[in-house]
Amino acid sequence: MQNRIDQIRREAQAAIAAAHDAAALDAARVSALGKKGALTELLRGMGALSPEERPRVGQLVNECKAELERAIEAANERLVRETREQAARTERVDISLPGRRPARGSLHPLTETLEEIVRIFERLGFVWEDGPEVELAKFNFDELNFPPDHPARDMQDTIFVDAGDRIQKTEDRIQNTEDRIQNTEDRTPEGNGSGNPQSDSQILLRTHTSPVQVRVMHRHKPPVRILAPGWVYRADAIDASHYPMFSQVEGLLVDKQVSLGDLKGVLIHFVHEFYGRDTKIRFRPSFFPFTEPSAELDISCFVCHGAGRVEAKVCPMCKGTGWKELLGCGMVDPAVYANVGYDPESVSGWAFGMGIERIAMFRHGVDDIRLFFEGDLRFLRQF
Repeated sequence: MQNRIDQIRREAQAAIAAAHDAAALDAARVSALGKKGALTELLRGMGALSPEERPRVGQLVNECKAELERAIEAANERLVRETREQAARTERVDISLPGRRPARGSLHPLTETLEEIVRIFERLGFVWEDGPEVELAKFNFDELNFPPDHPARDMQDTIFVDAGDRIQKTEDRIQNTEDRIQNTEDRTPEGNGSGNPQSDSQILLRTHTSPVQVRVMHRHKPPVRILAPGWVYRADAIDASHYPMFSQVEGLLVDKQVSLGDLKGVLIHFVHEFYGRDTKIRFRPSFFPFTEPSAELDISCFVCHGAGRVEAKVCPMCKGTGWKELLGCGMVDPAVYANVGYDPESVSGWAFGMGIERIAMFRHGVDDIRLFFEGDLRFLRQF
């Protein structure tokens, strides 16, 4: 019986050593240790042995089985190692090739434009202020000197919010905010306000960021020097130059002995910093309810450079005028000071407002405002 066990051991070890892949190794294992393997058949024949021989033969079979299992495990490790070495020889990585870099995104052109505008004015001491986009008519119109019959109050120009049962809750939150403002240490004396009860309950999407200026003046005594960027909403039909949602940035400076000359100097500095010192500038008289006197600032056309003609034809951008309107500005009307509790006899100031889309269109030569909102990567990748 021992001779038979030794024979099975030698044959199995030879088969294991000769196995060149996992399949051959598994076949050698099954041949020796499987249910129908040589050692298993040998164990089934132990019934013919005497009781004295069975323990000794069983021990020899177990020792042979353990030895073959160790040999199979060692052979399997050898095959794995050989497979890895073969792969390393045939599938070498060329480390001289550059890696594949993932595509990187970039800021939207409107975001880049706003950030540059803010940087220019921050160097002049202006600070960023935010305000709600869903606003009360009180702050959007009345305290900015818009009379009750002003066209901007019409539903065709302003998007009013019909909040139903939520109006009272919104009013309560606004009142709570006003109460907190009133208790601040730097609260100015109470202004006259509009005295229009209807405007205290009318809720709308703000048509400009000027309400931020009003709210800041309610909270802080002069001097005030702020920028108010943000989204605004108007009931405009969509075309190449109009969109019902667009972005603005407005500025306000209130202090003692502030003049129109200060306003012109700041805006000329901004235009030269943003568009270049060769950009021509002019101021035209205009009208805004919250400034007096008021003006429009124009810059030389970015297509014809102020000539009014391109290749002997009328410039399609400025219609031959050589100028493009950039922003509106003016000295703050004394009526606005009265509404926020400032003394118009002791302070003065000015404000300006510009559309960020318009600023970006002039710089990049874009002729359709819709391109900024459509998300077309072919357009956005140009920036």
